[in-house]
Amino acid sequence: MLRPAVLGLLLTCAATLCSSAVVPEQTVSLLFAQTAGDLNEFPKQGETVVVNPWHYLHRMSMNRLMIASTAPFMGSMGPNPSDGCMWGLPMQLSWLLNSGRLADPTGQTTCGVETENRMCISPNSWWACQNYFVSVIPFLCAAEQGMLGAGVTIQMENPDGFGDYCSTYADCSAKYPEVVAKWDAFYQGLKASVDSTLPDNEKKDALLGLFWDGQMTSMRTAAVCKDKQSSYYPVETSFANNWMISAEYVAGARFHFNLENAVMFAAPMPTRLLKEGDNPPDIADLTPEENHTLTTFSWINRIDKALLGKLVDLWHRAMCSVSTREKGRDMMVQLMLNPAYATDNFVSIITEMIINC
Repeated sequence: MLRPAVLGLLLTCAATLCSSAVVPEQTVSLLFAQTAGDLNEFPKQGETVVVNPWHYLHRMSMNRLMIASTAPFMGSMGPNPSDGCMWGLPMQLSWLLNSGRLADPTGQTTCGVETENRMCISPNSWWACQNYFVSVIPFLCAAEQGMLGAGVTIQMENPDGFGDYCSTYADCSAKYPEVVAKWDAFYQGLKASVDSTLPDNEKKDALLGLFWDGQMTSMRTAAVCKDKQSSYYPVETSFANNWMISAEYVAGARFHFNLENAVMFAAPMPTRLLKEGDNPPDIADLTPEENHTLTTFSWINRIDKALLGKLVDLWHRAMCSVSTREKGRDMMVQLMLNPAYATDNFVSIITEMIINC
């Protein structure tokens, strides 16, 4: 069950969301009202727009601008700006901020500490590093593909000594060519979809496929962040790894993270970093929903290990058509949000879906 505050959020968003994708200030601390609604609101060096992705409002601004610029091409997703498929990105970033996962886990700086410098995003954070690949690179690709206007040049401000972070489209293309190619293909597909004669459900499925290709290529490439996990307790590292694995299932089903679905999936995520002694589903200061999320992520990983890493492959094989992916999305909702869901039937259902492919 969704918390009353989250239900209120959805009602507020439904009543007030407009074509420019402006979300009210009270929405799960997305803080859209404080972010840039136009590239001209960023500082410039000559004709180059300069963005600081290590400040929460700048990184959230990128998400806001990507949602707004892609909304005109998302008609197959639904009639409203809240129906686009990119809402999982700002909701994820908001959760990371509110749960303390963007702060410096080494304790060597006050970056991200709520009482001192809450808007700071630490380059030492594994979560911030992983998120960099699903926010900065798609944003630079959006600019390159003309989604943000003609002839836009963007430069990221990155801290010295962190060579894994790229700063321009050319830099990212050289360091991570596969990621850039996937996001370029997504934006090109969006523009081409305007003239597509496919039925909306097939067009939507195709666009979601391109989106998740970009998303998962970004997340897999974020393996370069791995060494940053050493600053966390083992239980938090385990959760982070399980979270990454769960994304494979969501991606395989081409889940549609419109605003409503993004809020539903963000609501039961753990609201603080996990520490020594935390043992889900019995973490006293987390809600039953948060404990269920942690237990489900762990269960999925255990089953995959029991099957020698084949469960992800089985899932992707089962997601072979528009209809099976629709069933897969329903299964993911039940698995993640319904504690009464019979998980012991999960593998048998997947097997049956493969037979029907």
